Amino acid sequence: MTNTWEQVRNYVAGKWQDSLAVDRVLVWDPATGERLGNVPMSSSSDVGTAVQAAAKAAPMWRRVPVGERTNFLFKLRELLKQNFEDLSRTITIECGKTLAESQGEVQRAIENVEVACGTPALIQGYNSEDIAVGIDEIMIRQPVGVCAVIAPFNFPAMIPFWFLPYALACGNTVVLKPSERVPFTMQKVFGLIDTIGLPIGVVNLVNGGREAVDALLDHPHVRAVSFVGSSAVARYVYSRAAAAGKRVQCQGGAKNPVVILPDADLTMAGEIVADSAFGCAGQRCLAASFAIAVGEAAEPFTEVIQHRAESRITGYGLEQGVQMGPVITPESKARIETLVDRAVSDGAKLVVDGRNAAIPDYPKGTFVRPTVLANLPIPSDVARTEIFGPVLSINHVDTIDEAIEFVNSGEYGNMACLFTSDGSNARKFRYQVEVGNVGINVGVAAPMAYFPFSGARGSFFGDLHGQGRDAIEFFTQQKVAVERWPKTWSRKF
Repeated sequence: MTNTWEQVRNYVAGKWQDSLAVDRVLVWDPATGERLGNVPMSSSSDVGTAVQAAAKAAPMWRRVPVGERTNFLFKLRELLKQNFEDLSRTITIECGKTLAESQGEVQRAIENVEVACGTPALIQGYNSEDIAVGIDEIMIRQPVGVCAVIAPFNFPAMIPFWFLPYALACGNTVVLKPSERVPFTMQKVFGLIDTIGLPIGVVNLVNGGREAVDALLDHPHVRAVSFVGSSAVARYVYSRAAAAGKRVQCQGGAKNPVVILPDADLTMAGEIVADSAFGCAGQRCLAASFAIAVGEAAEPFTEVIQHRAESRITGYGLEQGVQMGPVITPESKARIETLVDRAVSDGAKLVVDGRNAAIPDYPKGTFVRPTVLANLPIPSDVARTEIFGPVLSINHVDTIDEAIEFVNSGEYGNMACLFTSDGSNARKFRYQVEVGNVGINVGVAAPMAYFPFSGARGSFFGDLHGQGRDAIEFFTQQKVAVERWPKTWSRKF
């Protein structure tokens, strides 16, 4: 296992290896501005070596009984629990989120391993005797082969585990490429994987950027690709991988609306929505981006959100009492602030201004404080852009039907939430909104590991999602056998 922040290496065929790449990208602590290390931009040759290792291991690994495959996951689960605090601190240092948020992320990763440990039951097929005289039919599930996982920066521990444990339990081999912005969490995770005794080549790690991604999408031995990132890149990955005949699941971006009805507990709704919009500095695909206050809810809800935004403690995520950390890079900070500038120019009212944040003791940090906009004109392109930062826009409509129409008019379909005390309106909302994840009096409708992490329209490209039964379906291919044994069966008239 690598123990230094400086050294980022690939893990191929059961060994830590240096990349052949000359180009490297610097990695910085977004809160302190401290240089953590650098990441090799692995070449297509590096990727090819990893894929070949995975392809070589695949025939053997698929023959390992599923109960034995999950035994490795039980070992990994225990190691993740034992290293819970170290992994959480690593996420905070390289990603910027608070320690509590990082701990929640590691817990979600562990939960996915636990669900994948149930694969012996989930992977079962079905059969039917005597579909005709003396003929039986059987459906079985078999592994797909080599699977690629391309992960984003915002959840360096959790999101790889939407896919990795399920792929392994189903008998596939894996090549994982983490985000080059946050390489160290997976360095530590693979250090743990290195100790559980998996056969050589079953799981591999390759660091890099676009060249590494394209190499995975194009390699003929890669049979399935799992991706999470922006919608623009998700569409690219889906198109290129599907054109190469691969099975693909791509989770994209979002512009998540939350609807607040006048009969909601507005104090509770404001607190929950603030946590959704500003948690993880707004850098999660389920962050609330647009609040739609219906009728008389507008003024009191805005007051609660304003107070929650102004009082939220922003700073270094490892410090006690901090509620929100920095955004990931200076470029992200500049982009967020530019979009806020544009929203104000387009006519939005700036209720809380989080630009130009100055955090004592951390002048080099990439901080943006919570920001609240009101009445952002719908024609503004900012109203349709995923800001991916701690920015919440509040608009007003007169009826729930107008709110639902607004929800369904957007490009994305990742999540929508409703705050109400009326069960009829809650059912209507759940029934009519065209999104993959729905929250009722919940600000972050994140599915548990045994449910699929759904998405719709411009937020998802593919058919089967990550986590739970969808993951089992994605990482297996169905085979139907129709059997007759003439010496055993005869038809008598």
